Amino acid sequence: MKLAIVGTGYVGLVTGTCFAESGNHVICVDKLESKIKDLNAGKIPIYEPGLEELVENNVRDGRLHFTTDLDSAVNHSEIVFIAVGTPQSDDGSADLTGVFAVGEAIAKVAQGPKIIVVKSTVPVGTNAELERRVRAITDVPHRFASNPEFLKEGAAIDDFTKPDRVVVGARDNETGETLRELYSPFLRTERPYLLMKPESSEMTKYVANCLLATKISFINEMANLCEAYNADINDVRRGIGHDQRIGFSFLFPGVGYGGSCFPKDIRAMIHMATSKGMRSRMMEAVDEVNEAQKSVLPEKILSHFGDNISQAVIAIWGLAFKPRTDDIREAPSLVLIDRLLKAGATVKIHDPEALENVRAHFGDRPGLEYCESPYQTITGSDALAIVTEWSEYRTPDFVHMKHLMKRPVIFDGRNIYDARQMRNRGFEYDGIGID
Repeated sequence: MKLAIVGTGYVGLVTGTCFAESGNHVICVDKLESKIKDLNAGKIPIYEPGLEELVENNVRDGRLHFTTDLDSAVNHSEIVFIAVGTPQSDDGSADLTGVFAVGEAIAKVAQGPKIIVVKSTVPVGTNAELERRVRAITDVPHRFASNPEFLKEGAAIDDFTKPDRVVVGARDNETGETLRELYSPFLRTERPYLLMKPESSEMTKYVANCLLATKISFINEMANLCEAYNADINDVRRGIGHDQRIGFSFLFPGVGYGGSCFPKDIRAMIHMATSKGMRSRMMEAVDEVNEAQKSVLPEKILSHFGDNISQAVIAIWGLAFKPRTDDIREAPSLVLIDRLLKAGATVKIHDPEALENVRAHFGDRPGLEYCESPYQTITGSDALAIVTEWSEYRTPDFVHMKHLMKRPVIFDGRNIYDARQMRNRGFEYDGIGID
């Protein structure tokens, strides 16, 4: 099939590349000339394992193209995906300016009927409103669909090509069957294709993210209770995870969730409830618990050093909100760094992929040192804080670490080490929800 993907951010670039890999002819469109120039030069604006190689292969084979020319892209395509950002507005709602602007632009340039698919995460009713706006501009009989994405940063290629399910919202079977055919290469292992009305598909995306975020906030709150009562959250997690009704997924305690999806989608759900005269009390609690959890690690460190924090050197391993991405949006590491710097500590930081994004965020802030290796980061440090569970942090040379650190103190915000083993190695060790 011939496809246009409008928006070359995380979702748009992964979507376009994976569709091209399955044999389609894909044109990715963005209004930013500099981004298109970089993409045509082989420079990928995000870090996602496997994406750079797939882009290179499909550009080379002529299936994937990048342009700023919306007119040409739309009129060379049967299906047009809208994959632009929907950032959080001041009131917590999703900003749909970009989605509607793209839809209206498509209506103005399309010379024949298209299937217009909203891939962006949007509130319930957006597809219907987009259809209303497009039909007010043109008599061309476009068809409309909603196709939410369920991509995990760091595993997006696998998530797209080996999906748990594909969700499509459409008002007519013809549109639904066309999109089923498009996705058929990824559904050969009997993964379900779920066709429903657009309002249900739009809600599915939010409900999925809200439930996953709820599990994270739940286990974090339970971890804090375990610590208060001298219980071990790792034991408790095993005790409940083997219950098939609960499972282990998303039940790892830590320093809180971040990223582009969970925080924004939770607050959008709260706003959607408010706009209908309702309250989403559970989502309000999930958001409140998560924001509080981001202060747990800073409070542990500040309590440990007390008035001596201004003389302390604190090393931080992990800055991205999760491993295998360079995304630092709403990352707990930013809260930790800011709190420590304001308290007067010297902070040395490392991350395999997100270091430059943090440099862009904080700049040359006094007391903050950017380090190129984990061991450089801990050299001369009074403590190490682990914020992101990158694989390269899991099995370091602990003997060498003790030699490099001024004090062998570890605050493990992801519980990647065994507390008993670390204490036997001579480290002072403090995790989340453990005794």
